[in-house]
Amino acid sequence: MKQAVEHQSDILVIGSGAAGLTLALHLAEKSKVILLSKGPLSEGSTLYAQGGIASVFDEDDTIESHVNDTLIAGAGLCDKSVVTYTAENAKSAMEWLINCGVAFDKEETVTGDDSTAHYHLTREGGHSHRRILHAADATGKAVQITLQQQAIDHPNIQVLERYNAIDLITTRKLARPGNRVLGAYVWNRDEEHVETIRAKFVALATGGSSKVYQYTSNPDIASGDGIAMAWRAGCRIANMEFNQFHPTCLFHPNARNFLLSEALRGEGAYLRRPDGSRFMPDFDERGELAPRDIVARAIDYEMKRLGSDCVYLDISHKPADFIIKHFPTIHQRCLTFGIDITKDPIPAVPAAHYTCGGVMTDLHGQTDINGLYAIGEVAYTGLHGANRLASNSLLECLVFARAASQDIEGLLHKIPMPSPIPMWDESQVTNSDEEVVIAHNWHELRLFMWDYVGIVRTDKRLERALRRCLMLQQEIEEYYSNFRVSNNLLELRNLVQVAELIIRCAMERKESRGLHYNADYPDQIDNPKPTILQPSR
Repeated sequence: MKQAVEHQSDILVIGSGAAGLTLALHLAEKSKVILLSKGPLSEGSTLYAQGGIASVFDEDDTIESHVNDTLIAGAGLCDKSVVTYTAENAKSAMEWLINCGVAFDKEETVTGDDSTAHYHLTREGGHSHRRILHAADATGKAVQITLQQQAIDHPNIQVLERYNAIDLITTRKLARPGNRVLGAYVWNRDEEHVETIRAKFVALATGGSSKVYQYTSNPDIASGDGIAMAWRAGCRIANMEFNQFHPTCLFHPNARNFLLSEALRGEGAYLRRPDGSRFMPDFDERGELAPRDIVARAIDYEMKRLGSDCVYLDISHKPADFIIKHFPTIHQRCLTFGIDITKDPIPAVPAAHYTCGGVMTDLHGQTDINGLYAIGEVAYTGLHGANRLASNSLLECLVFARAASQDIEGLLHKIPMPSPIPMWDESQVTNSDEEVVIAHNWHELRLFMWDYVGIVRTDKRLERALRRCLMLQQEIEEYYSNFRVSNNLLELRNLVQVAELIIRCAMERKESRGLHYNADYPDQIDNPKPTILQPSR
């Protein structure tokens, strides 16, 4: 039997994308940090974020305008104080990134004999101004690579790659006084052994849960781990019915998860039917620059009406050098599939992309459990409401990571290291010889979520989905209780929990708003409120 392994740290950060890295780097100046990554350090949604980060840099733009655009996109469910806080702190967050060495695109303005360089700002759907800072069409990659190298080099950050967080450890679970997080049980994927991490503070930066759907733009790690763990530990969850479907992913049998950036439409790309005609002006006066929920529903409607497998995103009317300069990654990637975007329209379909709901937090990222923080896509802060405005996602990671770091720094000296906690007990479990059960349940879950809880929903579809979800939960919990853990089992356990939360939130909302469209309730109600689920204690 393998010897029990325990780690200790001031702060445990679970997740290594923009939110986790930013928090770790801020805190490491004064404390010891363990940074947990489920796969390789870079393998998260941040790496694949193409478009950019919204911030007011143009003198003709205003914070009030950024706030207003976010509120409009959020369809009446944003918390205005949170939106204002985020917009006001956006520029300083971006300046921190720039000081870290992230190279955003610049352009020169020539006036007479003088030329001045300034950041190139692009515009995306729902924005009234050009305010998106970007690094070509691979902004997330530039952010990820820059920050992760600094984390690797920092003497106060211990990076643990290929570790799955299994569950949070709290005083309540151990029948100790109070309601505080003490650490987490984690699974070392290389050693295939459960280890324990004790920490004064724990931060969930695990990203979203779009892997619950059959088609998604997200990498494999997006299995809702942080949301499921927080729910099991006793945190409230909110607005899970609002899962954003990105309107345009590349439709090709070999192009798994490849996103066609919103910035394509921001720079003039048109959406076309198979016959070449445009259709977005028929749905919204903003055309291709309408918010993502409107564009995704329009594509879904046209595909179903026409019986077509996809629609087409066309930027070929722009000069070839302009396209290649602004979208080098997309251009090269499409060429590998025989599509030259300077000449050809790109086949595209919607795919699950972003989780607008999540673990409820305050302005510091603090959850319902003392010492437990949630930042980035895993969290529900009130910023996004019923629909996320393009390029506010990485911004949320940066702003709230810094806010959480300031809160934790103020409390660090007051909190002692937790006393020893029980090691993981796997003496009663065996190795499974039925991995086919996990594979089958995994496929069934993602398929019925796509069919019944997708872009358009109905009460009957939601009821069917909930019945199937509860049956799967029972099977998976029985499996989990009897067999040793594995990556697929842990992710499936979390996904089926997140699926239930999405379905229950969707069933509670008796209207259509933002990303949630129920054909039985096509209209909006007056005075909408967030959907908040309270776990049983």
